[in-house]
Amino acid sequence: MKFGIVINISRERALVLARELAEWLEARGVDYLFEALSAEHLHIDNSAPIEELAEHCDAFISLGGDGTLLFTSHYAVTKPVIGVNVGYLGFLTEFTQAEMFAAIEMVLNGSYSIHTRSQLEATICIDHQMQHLRALNDVVIEKGAYPRIPTFIIKLDGELLSSYRADGIIIATSTGSTAYSMSAGGPIIAPKSSVFVITPICPHMLTVRPIVISDDKMIEVSVDAPDGSFPLNCDGTLKKMLLPHESITVRKSPVVINLVANESRNFSEILRTKLLWGREHDFGQ
Repeated sequence: MKFGIVINISRERALVLARELAEWLEARGVDYLFEALSAEHLHIDNSAPIEELAEHCDAFISLGGDGTLLFTSHYAVTKPVIGVNVGYLGFLTEFTQAEMFAAIEMVLNGSYSIHTRSQLEATICIDHQMQHLRALNDVVIEKGAYPRIPTFIIKLDGELLSSYRADGIIIATSTGSTAYSMSAGGPIIAPKSSVFVITPICPHMLTVRPIVISDDKMIEVSVDAPDGSFPLNCDGTLKKMLLPHESITVRKSPVVINLVANESRNFSEILRTKLLWGREHDFGQ
């Protein structure tokens, strides 16, 4: 078993934890490779470019917050990923820092279970070629620096759903429902639910609301505007500036993400902990 390790280099605690992890793995004779930029900050030689880690490693360890885990998952593809939370509000990172070594031992002895998470696949023409972009959380089209409110035209399986005047549109998985979509007023959806949610960002009309759809639908989005360009982001990373009337299709990806599960926690507990549900006394009530 060989682990690929990716850390959030902007967090000092993640760097300290990574050094402890390297010593722990070496003491047990377990092979590992750090992602190249992480290794550079740690002054460790065992490294490979992030694009090559999946070729050499059997499982991944992410040390950071949800953003680090998202980044790691894109390159881990179908390999198991242990998410260790060294951030703040984390819904994806299953394990605390204190639970890290126990989680690794579970993977080493094969006693772990997996939370399989669906992804989105966005198809768009980039540089005259059709490209398929994957996102675990969400695909977002925003108005960016456009000075007016554009109209977002949305079709489901080729049939018009609606035309929204808004600052943007979020298409999220159940996993991504607790990310940008939630902050824009979208619903919280339990993981493994076979649905997507389409959430408008600051819609012009109060009657426009998020809509939950089956994940077997094909979503087509274009921007109706006389000019301008509009950022297309996948999991927070800019992929292209869309032109007016340029179409993007979004559907369920055939590639899933495998997150190592923390069996001592459940989704209800995560919501109570992260969103402070049921703790009114903390606010003086």
